[in-house]
Amino acid sequence: MSATGLDVFDKTIQTTNTWLDEINAVLGPDRQVAWKVLSVVLHKLRDRIPVELSAHLSAELPLLVRGVYYDQYQPAKQPTDWDLEQFIHEVAKWLSDTRPIDPRDAVRTVFSVL
Repeated sequence: MSATGLDVFDKTIQTTNTWLDEINAVLGPDRQVAWKVLSVVLHKLRDRIPVELSAHLSAELPLLVRGVYYDQYQPAKQPTDWDLEQFIHEVAKWLSDTRPIDPRDAVRTVFSVL
């Protein structure tokens, strides 16, 4: 029996939960933090890749994650310069309101999940 009554919703919830579990396995058992890490890394990546590539990446994301990926997206500003250290710094800045997390570990973990 479907939990939501729509298979597409059940599938995206299931896949998103699997991704969050994978992030938790590496970064620690806190689903709120896992969601924040996933969101921040995806936003910072999205803001650095060309719009067309961003669209291709988003098409591979679960529907629920795709929603957060596009949250506050401003394609006219894309892409910003690609510099790994700046990318890591921005991830760290956006994760500063959570428990301490190594931003490099956060990026590696999300990229691994992707």
